Formats: sequence, C-alpha cells, structure tokens
Amino acid sequence: MAKQNGAPAGSARAEVTGMERLGLRVSSMINHPVAQAQRWVTIHRLDTDGDREWEEVLSVIAETDELELTLNDDGSVTVRWEQQEVEAAGKGEVEFEPEEETAPF
Repeated sequence: MAKQNGAPAGSARAEVTGMERLGLRVSSMINHPVAQAQRWVTIHRLDTDGDREWEEVLSVIAETDELELTLNDDGSVTVRWEQQEVEAAGKGEVEFEPEEETAPF
C-alpha cells in the first residue's frame, strides 16, 4: 500500500470556515444545559474570531425576536431569552393509559 501524507487531493473533507466555527461555538453555548436552565449565556470573542464573522453572528442574534442581546463593557455579549410556553395538556396531545397486563416472562 502507498503511504499517504495529509489529505488526498480529491478528499471529501471540507475545511470549516471561521463563520461556521464561530456559529457552532455560539450555538453550543446557547444549547448548553446550564445556559438553558438559567436562560442566558455570555459569549466572549476569541482571538481567532474575525471582525466580519463576529459582527455577522451578532447581527443574526440581534435579528432573532426571541433573543435579547446586551453588549458588555469587556467586549463580551450576553444573550438572554424567555422560557418558551409549553402546549397545555389536552390540546392536541394523546394520552395513553397504562395497560394492566402480566409480563410474558
């Protein structure tokens, strides 16, 4: 077998852009269980985050109606959101009654 150095020229693996990397990081932070419980998260800009990418992510967050964006003095951004209303029981939900059968074993 031939030894391969690095990725082959026709590799299907695509490189992640700075915008994608930043978007994934912010999404992961917002979806973290602690952030979901407290309904806020503070996002710090890293040295690897470009100006264009940072501004684009902030504009997407700012345009989202459910999110409140606060610019902090240290350059970080705090994102807050309200708890979403859960559909009330009995509205379109099917309730199942437990079956009273003996186990087959």
